[in-house]
Amino acid sequence: MNAGQFAVFGHPISHSLSPQIHQAFARQFGLELRYLTIDAAPIDFESAVREFFAEGGRGANVTLPHKTAAFAMADERSEAAKRARSANVLTSLPGGRIAAHNTDGAGMVRDITERHSVDLRGHTALLLGAGGAAQGVAWALLDAGVETLTIVNRSPQAADALADAIGDPARAHSRYWEDLAGLGAFDMIVHATSAGVLGKSLDLPFAIVGNRALCYDLSYGNAATGFLAWARTAGARYAFDGLGMLVETAADTFELWHGRRPDTDPVYAELRKQYA
Repeated sequence: MNAGQFAVFGHPISHSLSPQIHQAFARQFGLELRYLTIDAAPIDFESAVREFFAEGGRGANVTLPHKTAAFAMADERSEAAKRARSANVLTSLPGGRIAAHNTDGAGMVRDITERHSVDLRGHTALLLGAGGAAQGVAWALLDAGVETLTIVNRSPQAADALADAIGDPARAHSRYWEDLAGLGAFDMIVHATSAGVLGKSLDLPFAIVGNRALCYDLSYGNAATGFLAWARTAGARYAFDGLGMLVETAADTFELWHGRRPDTDPVYAELRKQYA
């Protein structure tokens, strides 16, 4: 059965595992689909997406740096996308309209709590970054029961805006990046900046890592290597990359597009072998 044409948009995008994951899910149901990787510079993103849908595309995943732009261009938006004001999934609607969704937060929490069996309730969490990726997971962390969420970003205005959007100053607040060393230790540190993807390093103080700390990078593979190495050196109890999150968010997307829920465990296990 032919399920149609899909794609993932990013810049860069050659590293993406999304085609492999969606093809693996499709085989579980005997579906045939075409899944492309499309590298679009920010200035070309919207026109590239509209061209893809005009030529018969049914759905698109969206990654760095386009998640905010994906949200902005949509005609309809899911509640998760509205909260995050960013989207990692776009779906074609009748009449040339486009729907935006965000599955990042749900996928991350499911990976942490179900695959890695870590209870987030009561944790003090530090979110590094305030862009589209960070916006996609911030609310999910609070929904999962973290006690407080401290947001830091190189551009303090973006961190302030995200904290203000959450609107719960007793639990979510922003701080300056330059003050990291003096913020104390955290139970959870989520790396949501683009530094790893762009091959840049972060100079982070070991003092922010608490005794039971879970360090989680939303990236995977080479992009997560630097942060995870820092976390292990700092004595973090857990250090995970975002490979499981990627698989879980893809499963949510696959179900949205095809109405069937794939089994994520064998797909994750196979990908983990590749990155062992």
